[in-house]
Amino acid sequence: QVQLVESGGGLVQAGGSLRLSCAASGRAFSGYTMGWFRQAPGKEREFVGAVSWTGGSTDYADSVKGRFTIPRDNAKNTVWLQMNSLKPEDTAVYYCAAGDGSIWYKREYKRENEYDYWGQGTQVTVSS
Repeated sequence: QVQLVESGGGLVQAGGSLRLSCAASGRAFSGYTMGWFRQAPGKEREFVGAVSWTGGSTDYADSVKGRFTIPRDNAKNTVWLQMNSLKPEDTAVYYCAAGDGSIWYKREYKRENEYDYWGQGTQVTVSS
């Protein structure tokens, strides 16, 4: 079992930055592919980005590419979502998720069904 706890959400003006944290406890964190997803009101949950178990590879949704990054520190059992140049359309509940390391190499990390563990979510609101 892996427990994930997100923090760092809040209200920010358009153009600002936020850094979300996802702290993991339980089984070996370093073996997991970590993903970030978000769900806006009235919309389905969507992929934001993911990082491989080594932290050496990342991929992002086109809507956030160039603005968001996902640093990872396996020694601290933590992954972050650094969000810059925020837009009102980034408003959503953000979730981190942990999946088997292999989903990175299978290119399945964009599929939420491939993740085994989820955090409780943290609200991000971007005002215009």
